[in-house]
Amino acid sequence: MITIARKNETLRRKEIVYTAEEWKQIEKKAAKCHLKTSTFIRAMSLDGAVTVVDLKELAPLLNGMRIISNNVNQVAKKANETSNIYSDDVEKLREEVGQLCRTVSQWLSTVTLTKP
Repeated sequence: MITIARKNETLRRKEIVYTAEEWKQIEKKAAKCHLKTSTFIRAMSLDGAVTVVDLKELAPLLNGMRIISNNVNQVAKKANETSNIYSDDVEKLREEVGQLCRTVSQWLSTVTLTKP
């Protein structure tokens, strides 16, 4: 075992030997997870599993958050300019936040965790 000292931590290095077939399997699993091989091995050795979440479905959620944040900024700007907030603006924001919450809940219920 090789010990390496860095500023505030001590790192330990251990060499592990794999057969060519084992290494190919590890590389394939790491690639499936979009991870470097060393990161994959570290995660597997510490956590015992690697979970992959497909975030492509997150795009509608991010779009909704952008729209709501834009509206919040507009209401805040209007409130600062006029020292007055209209109830219609507040109600519109409530509706959009509710819609965002429903989208998040729906997305979370459809997220599938896959193992490599």
